[in-house]
Amino acid sequence: MSIKLPSPWNIVLPLGGAVSVLIAWQFLLPLAGVPSYIVPTPSEIGGVMTKEYALLWRNFWPTLHESVLGFLFGNGIAVILAIVFVHNRYLQAAYFPVILFLNTIPILALAPVIILMFGLGMAPKVVIAAVICFFPTLVNMIRGLESITPNEHELFRILSASKAETLWRLRLPRAAPFLFSSLRIASATAVIGAVVGEWIGSDRGLGAMIIQATFNYQSGRLYAAIVLCSLLSISIFALVVACEKWVIRYHD
Repeated sequence: MSIKLPSPWNIVLPLGGAVSVLIAWQFLLPLAGVPSYIVPTPSEIGGVMTKEYALLWRNFWPTLHESVLGFLFGNGIAVILAIVFVHNRYLQAAYFPVILFLNTIPILALAPVIILMFGLGMAPKVVIAAVICFFPTLVNMIRGLESITPNEHELFRILSASKAETLWRLRLPRAAPFLFSSLRIASATAVIGAVVGEWIGSDRGLGAMIIQATFNYQSGRLYAAIVLCSLLSISIFALVVACEKWVIRYHD
């Protein structure tokens, strides 16, 4: 049996947990003898972010664009393809195994191929981010669209509803929770895809900055770039949650 916490505690406890981790990081790691060139303290990372604000911001924008575009394209194509598969079993039987096979290829192995195909601009990073978002959304969306009961489907058939009406009024509302579950995951994987693309073939972006800082032993800049990647993922996640609440409220 789960215990539902009062509303203020839903904010206080996560903040308290985060603050306790930061305090332990700030004071306990130096006491344990961990050198700052391996794990800098939060205050040192904050100092780097303040001092190198312009450089970090200049590299943040390409990663933001690549992540958001990859998120939109990957999930958008997955939703459209899921609708096609649900309405055409022959296409699903023919092409879903192919998509499943492509999904077994590690993104680190697939990324160089995409770089070779699309060059060194923004396009390959968007494609990599889209690819890494695509498959979970496709699978969950198919499950959601197929989650209607036989009685519900029979009722719509008796009411002479067209396929489009059944899709909009029955299948898509049923699939919404499945879709938003995937979008929450994609909020992080889209950023991962963009960063991986920048690792392999780019001289700008947070991914490129992480590689350069690693090889130059600039631990403060490395951790600052990682923090910005995390904040970007959290921001996309928050937008997905806000959209989910709006959609549920509108549907209700």
